[in-house]
Parts: sequence; C-alpha cells; structure tokens
Amino acid sequence: MTTPVTKQGGFIAFVERMGKRIPDPVIIFIYFLVGALVLTALIGGLQFETHGAAGVPVVHEIKNMLARENVIWLFDNALLANWLGFGGGVLGVILIVMLGVGIAEHSGLFNAILKKVSRGLPVNWLPLLLVFIGIMSLIATDAGYLILIPLAGLLYAGLGKNPLIGMAAAFAGVSAGFSANLIPATPIDVIIGVNAKVFAEAQGVPFVNAAGEALTPATMHYYLSFTFISTFVLAAVGAWVTLKFVAPRLEQKPYTVPTDLQLSDFDVTPAEKRGLRASGIALVLALAAITGLALGPLASFTNAAGQQVTPFLNNIILVITFVFAAVGIAFGVASGKFNSMLDIVRAMVKQMDTMGYILVLTFFCYNFWGMSYSGLGAYITYLGANALILLGLQQYPVLLLIGFVLVTAIINLFVGGLTSKWMLLGPIFIPMLYIVNPAMTPDLVAAAFRVADSATNIITPMMSYAGIILAFMRKYNPELGFGDMIAMMLPYSLAFLGVWLLLLVGFFSFGIPLGF
Repeated sequence: MTTPVTKQGGFIAFVERMGKRIPDPVIIFIYFLVGALVLTALIGGLQFETHGAAGVPVVHEIKNMLARENVIWLFDNALLANWLGFGGGVLGVILIVMLGVGIAEHSGLFNAILKKVSRGLPVNWLPLLLVFIGIMSLIATDAGYLILIPLAGLLYAGLGKNPLIGMAAAFAGVSAGFSANLIPATPIDVIIGVNAKVFAEAQGVPFVNAAGEALTPATMHYYLSFTFISTFVLAAVGAWVTLKFVAPRLEQKPYTVPTDLQLSDFDVTPAEKRGLRASGIALVLALAAITGLALGPLASFTNAAGQQVTPFLNNIILVITFVFAAVGIAFGVASGKFNSMLDIVRAMVKQMDTMGYILVLTFFCYNFWGMSYSGLGAYITYLGANALILLGLQQYPVLLLIGFVLVTAIINLFVGGLTSKWMLLGPIFIPMLYIVNPAMTPDLVAAAFRVADSATNIITPMMSYAGIILAFMRKYNPELGFGDMIAMMLPYSLAFLGVWLLLLVGFFSFGIPLGF
C-alpha cells in the first residue's frame, strides 16, 4: 500500500513548501521593478567599462531612474515602447499565432487527432508511440494532458496491464518532452525565439548561430536539426525507460479499474471523422498556397544593397498561423462545430481569454527589462560575466552549457511556467554567457533552457497539471500520493535530462546547426 499524499515528507515535501513560498511571477517582476528603481537611485552615476566591437572599450554609467528626467522617461515609455512595442512588437507576434492555434483547438481538431491516432496504436509499440504522441501533443496545448494520458491508462487496462504504465509513458512525452516537436513555429517556439532575439540585441549580442548566420526566431531550433531529432531520440528513451524500469515495477503493483470507465468514451465520432477528412484536404490546399507564396511574392531576393532578403522566413509565423486557421476552420465546419463566421470569431476570442495572464505578466516583465535604459542590465551582465571569467570557465564552454542546464532544471522544480522563467533567465544569461565565450550563441542558450525546463516538469508538484494527472492516476490506485507519482516519473526525468543534454553537447561540439 502506498503512502497517502498528506503524509509525504523529505524531498517532495521540501519542494512543495519552497514552491508555495515563491510568489507568483507577476509579483516577482513587480518586486524586481521596484527594487531596480531603488538600486539605480543608490548607485546612480557608477561607471564601468566593457569591450565593444573590435575590442574597443565602452564606458557605461548607471542612470538614477528616480531623477526627474528619468521618471518622465518611465511614464512616456511604459505603455508603447516598453510593453506593446517591446522588441518590435513581441507581444503582438505571440498573440497572432495564438489566434490560429485557437481556431484549430476550439474546433475540436486536436482532440480528434489524438483520439484517432491513439486508438489505432499497435500493442507492441505502445510505449514508444505513447511517448512520441505525447511529445507531438505540444501543439494541442491541454489536449495532451486531458485526453492522451487518461486514454493511455484505458488502453493498458484493456490489455490487462497496470494502467499507470501507459499513463506514465504518455505523461513523460507530454510534459518532459514538452520542448521537442516536428512542427516549427509553435507558440512555444515563438515565445522563446522572438524574446531571445530581443534579449540578445538589447545588449549588443548578435542574433546569429555559431557559423555567423542570421537566425529566424521561430525556427532557430528546427529544419531536420536539434528539436526535430530530439523528438525521435526522446521517444526512444521514453520507451526504453518504460520497458526497463517503469513497467517491471508497476506490473507488481495492485490496481483497480472503475466500472464506469469505458474505452468507447474516446472513440472518434462520425462528425469528427468528417472533420478530419475535411481538414486533411484543407491542409493539402494550405500547403499548396504556401508553396506558391514561397516561390512567388515571398521568394527570397537580393536588394539594392546586395543583401539577401527572405520574406517567407521573415513571415513564417503568419504562414504557420494561416495553416492552423485553415485546417481548424475546415474541421469545425465539416464536424458541425462551426456553423457561422461568428463561431470562428468566438473560438479566437476564447483562446485570447487564456492570454490574460500573459498580458499582465508581460506588462510588468517588459517594463522591468525596459530598465536596461538605466544601464543596470548591462551592469548585471558585466558582474556575472567577470565572475565566470575569474573562475576560468571561459575556456570550457561545455561546462557553461551544462551548468546553465542544471541551474535551470533546479529552478524549474520550484517555479512553474515556461514563459515567466524565460523572461527571468533569458535576459541575464543570453548576453552573459556570450560575453564569457562567444560560442555561447543565443540559439544555443535558448536550446539549453528548453532542455532543462522540460525534463524536470514531471517531478515537481509545482507543475500546473501535476494535481490533475495525480487525480487521473488515483482512479486506478486511490492511495497514490505525489511522492509515489514523482518516484514513478523520476527515471524518465533523469534519462531525458541526461540524454537530451548529451545530444545538445554533441550538436555544439561537432558544430551542427541547431536550426535556421
């Protein structure tokens, strides 16, 4: 018999206690903003020197942001420049891609795809395919957690096996493999990539890869490269962990199957089948239209200054949004979910309802990072870079990479939310690590963050879906506690973190591009 959650102790209880003591990220950035204002008043006028282009010394001076002229600057820039205009309109880019995803999600397309694919899985390949589909469910946002994981339990129950085996494999793919995928320009790619570009350029770090080639924010980890290959590697690792560690242990544990649970609850309905056929046709037509755009109006060309211009790649986010919208509308109309244009509008509005927290977070976060005007951000980077150089780490970029991954993985145990952590860590570490060693390019640091942020999701009670997944699992084992669930998922977390980090180090060491 397992221990009830109320009696958990040790490391799990420590993580829970610490997590509850950490304020909401919005509150953290409010504290940071107030603290930065006070700090600039205390050290205003402080000068320090960094190396600029071609090694030319650049003298910086901290501005007192409570001085009259700087208070005026704060008010003049709080809304447009620091928030809505941050990074050339990062917030708008994030919101526009969510419109297309919202149409596809609220049409029911993602749910139908998961049910269709999951119900047809061959028994011998279940662990591998559950992890793989879990990873791919990133584009379906909540559907991976709310449909695939309970369905995986039912599939294993139908085979006479412990349902927790299937649920663990699916949970590992959905959450620990969160940042891997085969589809480019997902909302996560946009949030990480576009902000990475802003963080880099704000402190003079070139937004290029190791070969000096300009990066496209939404695809800097794609094109048959790091994130693409990671999807297959993690699926194989997840299947191996399931078969070698998780399944043998859980097969010895008792479980119950409630009589009210039916596999037929996850059948694809006739309406959904019509929708899937229609969305398939829409996908073909959308891809044909995109091809026409890529070869026609949006084709690359050389401008009068002799520079290569790539309109298609520059607008890849709008292109992907168009694809999501096209297949979502086709599914919704054919399945009967969308009966008028107003239904499509409602789907977009419903998706925007989920973005309210992002708007609040970015207002305080972007205004805090707008304080780089004071020189405080450059000063923090200067201090951190000098500390790492004093330790001699500039000669060991692999150690810098590993260290950043481990630090982020530990922070992820206590602070949930990819966006808030990236807003906190990205502006500090992207310029800092580049200054210490120019091999630490923005795309490499961002990839390291994605590895760390994903791998430890499944072993922290601070993850937003942890309680929901525990409730799903308790249908088969009512005595299951957080500690039991985390112990079950720990082999996946360690394996994903270790193998994924080795893969990233391999890409870096052999100079393989992470994306484009």
